[in-house]
Amino acid sequence: MDDRECSRGWFADNLATWDERAAIHARDNSGFYAVERFRGGEDILMTIESAEIGRIAGLHLLHLQCHIGLDTLCLARRGAIVTGVDFSGAALAAARTFADASGLPAQFVQSDVYDAPKVLKGGFDVVYVSWGSLNWLPDVWRWAKVVTRLLTPGGFLYLVEQHPFVSVMKERDGRLEPFYSWRTPPGEPVVTEAAMTYADDSTELANRRMHEWEHPLSDIVTALIAAGLRLEFLHEHEVLPWRRHPMMVPAGDRMYRLPDGHVAMPLAFSLKAWRPRAPL
Repeated sequence: MDDRECSRGWFADNLATWDERAAIHARDNSGFYAVERFRGGEDILMTIESAEIGRIAGLHLLHLQCHIGLDTLCLARRGAIVTGVDFSGAALAAARTFADASGLPAQFVQSDVYDAPKVLKGGFDVVYVSWGSLNWLPDVWRWAKVVTRLLTPGGFLYLVEQHPFVSVMKERDGRLEPFYSWRTPPGEPVVTEAAMTYADDSTELANRRMHEWEHPLSDIVTALIAAGLRLEFLHEHEVLPWRRHPMMVPAGDRMYRLPDGHVAMPLAFSLKAWRPRAPL
């Protein structure tokens, strides 16, 4: 990340809140992250990515924005040779602790997403990006180019994320209504303050300010195509692994859905895109 971007202040604010959240998430008092299930040897990937990621045993896999590393280590349990990248040193410290305790081999590297090609050699068979990642990045077009650079020819990106459709909604009087812009300009993030983390924990945060960006689905997909990737599938889903809106109800295995009787709408999407073995 260049100095001009860092000077805007958003990077420091976001890093401070994620450093603080890492310790809360690692102790997982609420069970949101299923830490105890992981420690018991369970593969705790969510149902969508668990079903879609496919066979990864023996593949070199890079997990961008890996946070405390639980997904990374579950992918290692499936036989992948894993590297996790995150900008938070506190999150990576927790990830390394989980790796040591579980005996799972993993490499964790501290880096901003945009700087990842500078600190990694690339040539990964899989780049994995999951839940709550893209909204922290100001430029999804630049992100797509980074993904392509990190993939080896014949490798693929797997992405699962909150759907931009639900990102524009806000619950008012038991109804969902459009409230937020569907597209956030790179230099004009949505700035909010959260008293607590999303992980069902009552601990109050000292670092509350967050800067986020909404990216249309069209931009995400077109950015990947423009960066040279070929789309294999794009799926939409009616569940999320957190209660985005108070009206949402449990859907089983740590997932949430809209209540019975509410009009159906997409809450999540997933995609797989390949880097061709030869230039187009």
